[in-house]
Amino acid sequence: MPEATTLSLTARAPEGSRSARRLRRQNLVPGVIYGGDSGCEHFAVDGRILRNTLAHAHAVLEVTLDGGAVMPVLVKDVQRHPVRGELVHVDLLRVDMDQPIQTTVTLELTGADDAPGVSEGGVLSQETRELNIEALPGDIPDAIVHDVSGLEMNATLTLSAVSAPRGVTLLDDPEETVIATITPPTAEPAADEIETETALVGEEGVESAEADAAAGGATGEEAAQQADSGSDES
Repeated sequence: MPEATTLSLTARAPEGSRSARRLRRQNLVPGVIYGGDSGCEHFAVDGRILRNTLAHAHAVLEVTLDGGAVMPVLVKDVQRHPVRGELVHVDLLRVDMDQPIQTTVTLELTGADDAPGVSEGGVLSQETRELNIEALPGDIPDAIVHDVSGLEMNATLTLSAVSAPRGVTLLDDPEETVIATITPPTAEPAADEIETETALVGEEGVESAEADAAAGGATGEEAAQQADSGSDES
């Protein structure tokens, strides 16, 4: 397991949204720590430091609250501004390093460009991007990586083909969970086919017009002559 990242937090009172907005104006991100015997604890953390920590951290973080004892946590949820994308709130979960927990990890597929099915023009679609796992906090990987360079055209990859790292149990159904597929590209109609279809539509339009005229008791030419005659009389 890589060395955990330590993050310094400052305790805060749960004063509502107005207080949270005031913290954000000071470039601080409000958050809550859940789990354990201490209940919920509210904190604030420097937004820039939090952003850099999350970008480089392992699954488990080590945090201190007001300089107290170091505690291991997992990032439970991160909320971002819908437009600017900046961090606006973070939830952390206390963990016991000796007790397994259930969580999700990212699934990364490698070797897609080398897959025979892709080389033949097929389209690889990743159907599952996160996997449910159970593991000790220290064994939770940053991601599970699977090589798809051997996939042929029309292949369907299920979870049964994915190997879990040591100490990690995959919880999803191995046969029913589809990871990825390679399908042939959608064929576009050729130019001559398009021209043929256009000609057929044109012929059908002419036939339909002639049929309408016949049903009315006059051809299109006769109808035009009748219209001109009426116009002269008026």
